[in-house]
Amino acid sequence: MKKTLLFIALLSFLCTNAGAWGREGHEVAAKVAENHLQASAKKKIEKYLGGHSIVYYAKWMDDYRRTPEFAFTNDWHIVYLDDKLQYNPTPSKPANGDCIYGLEGAIDVLKNYKQYNDSIVALNLKYIIHMVADMHCPAHIKYEGRNQDHFVTFTDYYKKKKKLKIHFVWDAAAIQETRIFSSTEWARDIDIYSKKEIKEFCKGTPREWLHSNAVRCLKQFDMAYPDAQIGQDFLNEAMPFIEEQLAIAGYRMAHLLNELF
Repeated sequence: MKKTLLFIALLSFLCTNAGAWGREGHEVAAKVAENHLQASAKKKIEKYLGGHSIVYYAKWMDDYRRTPEFAFTNDWHIVYLDDKLQYNPTPSKPANGDCIYGLEGAIDVLKNYKQYNDSIVALNLKYIIHMVADMHCPAHIKYEGRNQDHFVTFTDYYKKKKKLKIHFVWDAAAIQETRIFSSTEWARDIDIYSKKEIKEFCKGTPREWLHSNAVRCLKQFDMAYPDAQIGQDFLNEAMPFIEEQLAIAGYRMAHLLNELF
């Protein structure tokens, strides 16, 4: 309760004083989610978002983390694990917390959204839309004792070699190299799971989702080690995995929003 009250106090102050996945990844995850929103939830959410869809605000947190008012959310895009692949907030240290901290705080607020003014509700919606997607990005799940900030040499379609941080490859470069669809087109093509599969993906809490993400995302260490030369072979393996993660993020985002609204 204390945590929720502190969270609300900070948001109230900000409202009166008025990157994980790149744009493409965030928008397609939000579009998958939008396609699975219940009609009543979608109507309420868009009212609070000023008539805009959740896709419109998919990347909002990445843009506003650069402003003084929202600099406190800078650490809310990363989540930390212990050696058992369970949530471990200790390494993040900051008083401002990390992705799970921010997500759980936003959920606590929206469980009682009718008690708060429209700007508080809208702000917490923007947090959830972004952070559910962030926690599904391999580069944003920090494994204890693992180096995830190394460089690789990435060969693009035109045979140009680029030295990039593997973090950026997972966030954006792999997607930008291979997918040029609109979010609507791409969401349609990756939204291919059965109702039974979607129900299974959505079981549990965000902390349990994190653990399942962590297990799936372990493969990243075999796919791109420090100073690796990566190109089409990497993309052929990485893109189906990225698309799976984005689809799951969308299903879980919709599940969460449907429960809250």
